[in-house]
Amino acid sequence: MARRLPAATAQVDPEIHTLAGLGAVVRNKRAQAQLRVDDAALASGASADTLSRLENGRPVTSDKLMALLSGLGLSMLVVDSVQASRIKAALVDLPKADHG
Repeated sequence: MARRLPAATAQVDPEIHTLAGLGAVVRNKRAQAQLRVDDAALASGASADTLSRLENGRPVTSDKLMALLSGLGLSMLVVDSVQASRIKAALVDLPKADHG
């Protein structure tokens, strides 16, 4: 039986506090790209199991995390909470096409 792609959400909160939140962002990006788990994992140089673990909020090694994010066209920015609030507010003010 063929797996269905997850439904994509127009926008997800870029401020992540948990592995589950990170997994939701990754799953949404994959859904927007209309990629199956195995295809997205292959393009990222990781296994489908590793991508599935990440999408389900379970831990993966940092090297695999970075490879998966890069393979899906995502970046991670680590900032203190004051900067995060300012950056998030600035993102809300940008036109949709600038941060889609």
